[in-house]
Amino acid sequence: MKSELAYSGMLVKELAAKSGVPRHSIDNYLNSRGQIPSIEAGVKIAQALGVSAEHLVAGRQEVQSPESRRTREIRVILQFVEQLDDRKRKFLLDFIKWLKSRKNRTPPDFSD
Repeated sequence: MKSELAYSGMLVKELAAKSGVPRHSIDNYLNSRGQIPSIEAGVKIAQALGVSAEHLVAGRQEVQSPESRRTREIRVILQFVEQLDDRKRKFLLDFIKWLKSRKNRTPPDFSD
């Protein structure tokens, strides 16, 4: 669950709100003592994270097609975009349009 939460970019409080599972319960599932969620809570958390319950519990995921992986990546990107204010969202849209216009050119390096 920790790795999926990190991959999603969500905070625990966001996962709690999205899944309907209380934050303190999620904290208990994530701590070192590793309390195990009920089936109902596990399914809700898996749905909120965009993974199967089997993957969340057993660390296994049915083989994903490239299309389903892209869909998951797009959901994660959208979660980040939804957290931006209007000004930053417009900047991001302008940047994406710029990238698209430069199809075969190397984009600038924005690494730190």
